[in-house]
Amino acid sequence: MKVLVTGANGFIGKNLVLRVREQAGTELLTYVRGQDDAALRDLLAQADAVVHLAGENRPADVQAFADVNTGLTERVCQGLKALGQSIPVLLASSAQAERDNPYGRSKLAAEQAVQALAAEHGNPVAIYRLPGVFGKWCKPNYNSVVATFCHNKAHDLPVQIHDASGRVRLVYVDDVINAMLGQLASGWAGVVRPVIEPEYSITLGELSDQIDAFKNCRSTLVSERVGTGLIRALYATYVSYLPVDKFVYSVPAHGDVRGVFVEMLKTPETGQFSFFTAHPGITRGGHYHHTKTEKFLVIKGHARFGFRHMLTNEVHHIETQGDKPQVVETVPGWTHDITNIGNDEMVVMLWANEIFDRERPDTVASKVVAG
Repeated sequence: MKVLVTGANGFIGKNLVLRVREQAGTELLTYVRGQDDAALRDLLAQADAVVHLAGENRPADVQAFADVNTGLTERVCQGLKALGQSIPVLLASSAQAERDNPYGRSKLAAEQAVQALAAEHGNPVAIYRLPGVFGKWCKPNYNSVVATFCHNKAHDLPVQIHDASGRVRLVYVDDVINAMLGQLASGWAGVVRPVIEPEYSITLGELSDQIDAFKNCRSTLVSERVGTGLIRALYATYVSYLPVDKFVYSVPAHGDVRGVFVEMLKTPETGQFSFFTAHPGITRGGHYHHTKTEKFLVIKGHARFGFRHMLTNEVHHIETQGDKPQVVETVPGWTHDITNIGNDEMVVMLWANEIFDRERPDTVASKVVAG
């Protein structure tokens, strides 16, 4: 299948092009700004489907809205008719098509052009009235508030908010691409108007605060809830605007004669991740918890874990090594320690189910073996 993407070097186009290239059995054709109508006709003659993304958002002359958004769409339709190509056409329109302004009218006219193509020539047509689309590779300081906020904050530049209560409608670029690729694979007749889901709503003030929280997590080490939904998509977008010199950041290391202890990541609900080292013969720990739980994974070296039950004084030992990954759990009510019984430095990854609270540490000193 040969898919022609117009506007392939635009924001959505760049994301779509990469995804199409990932698909086995799909050949990519691209039409970009600067190519002429002859090139367009040649590409249309080769295509099995058209994803028409090309458009103008903020031209120097408002006439460009009609020339590009409407005119180019009409030329795509005319080219398909002339070639006898009844192939699917996906049109990226805009929620602004509902508004009576030059941009909105040009987008509405583009919709009408592809609807006429479907009625007169039988092409399957899908029209996407998109709200604000955000994600990686969107041009900042142009027409996307998310791109502008993410870019400027990532580069320590100011942002301007005239009305923090102003609300924006958003869809994530990956969801747009998934919907379009799914539509191409589905097969359909006539005109359909798919709705991108999920659609998000957020105020400008909330958006700014959320991106600040992403930025601040490097100093607090506390991650935002970035696993699902809008926060996941916003975080991926924010990180995509980091300059290369900010791909890396330092975290505090606490060292003493035993080795070092480093906290890497803390989460609001599922604890924190750390690692520590221990020199040969060094024992760490020697405490118990009432509720806190931990998981230890020896990455390098040879460890002996000691446990003693606080009521029965039952003692238990476990040995693990870095070349045979095993997770050792600490159990409430058992004091525990870990000793490097190897000849080299030991490196251990540690997860605790909660962020350490100095006011309520739930950590009580008690040796495994009295001495």
